[in-house]
Amino acid sequence: MRAVFGLVLIIGVGLAGAAIYMVQGYFEQQNAQLAAQRAAMAQNVPTVDVLAVNRTVEYGEQINPEDVVIIKHAEPFLPEGVFRTQEEFFPDGPEKLRVAVRQMEPNEPLMAIKVTAPGESAGINALLTPGMQAYAIDVNVRSAVSGFLRPGDRVDVYWTGQVNLGEMGGTNGVTTRLIQSGLTIVAVDQSTDSGRSSASDRVRTVTVEADSAQVAALATAQGSGELSLALVGDDAPSDLTSQIEVNQATLLGITPREAPEPVEQERVCTIRQNRGTEQIEVVIPCTN
Repeated sequence: MRAVFGLVLIIGVGLAGAAIYMVQGYFEQQNAQLAAQRAAMAQNVPTVDVLAVNRTVEYGEQINPEDVVIIKHAEPFLPEGVFRTQEEFFPDGPEKLRVAVRQMEPNEPLMAIKVTAPGESAGINALLTPGMQAYAIDVNVRSAVSGFLRPGDRVDVYWTGQVNLGEMGGTNGVTTRLIQSGLTIVAVDQSTDSGRSSASDRVRTVTVEADSAQVAALATAQGSGELSLALVGDDAPSDLTSQIEVNQATLLGITPREAPEPVEQERVCTIRQNRGTEQIEVVIPCTN
């Protein structure tokens, strides 16, 4: 009898231990699932509704209401100038449409920088910063970076012309100087499409955005020499911190000759005397 009781006790203890182990595993599984849910919730980024295009919109195309859809966009990374509602994008109704000034791809958010004002054409005026002017520079394949320039690029402008090199025998020489830095291109020939990807070997003019003083400098430089453009990176500084100039002397390492110091000549005083039929000069001491 005692043996049966002991066997029952051992079995009971074993079942109780198994039950405790199962309950402990269940709680651990629940805790792991809760931790995974909390981690997933921590990674969730809040989103907001913004307007986007539902098709590829080329430069100069009008954007109709049927071209616009609402998408979700991460709120912390929301770009400046987006539109939230149809009323914001078409404030005057669908009669006054906006025009794309940059190519846009499907599901790309609509932003104020990519479209004109309601009812406005996609002319060059829509691309100019208030108070700035557009100035056209005559170029060729060499001076226009082999036709790789696009609207929106930034360029440095160099002037090349004939100047007097001073003490190098009084001869003229070719000089190149950086005259404007970091100007933004608004048009290449008659195109303001920044989505142009292929180079053109027929570029004749490049229009840049400049203020009044810069326009005057560019006009003077273009009338007195040749202008060349150099494409600069997006992070390049746009101010002329130092004068950059190269002429034939600096290019070839020629040191200009120094002008000799003038030699002071001794003063000589003379008088004329008649000797018979001849008139001669006689040196005398200078009195003053």
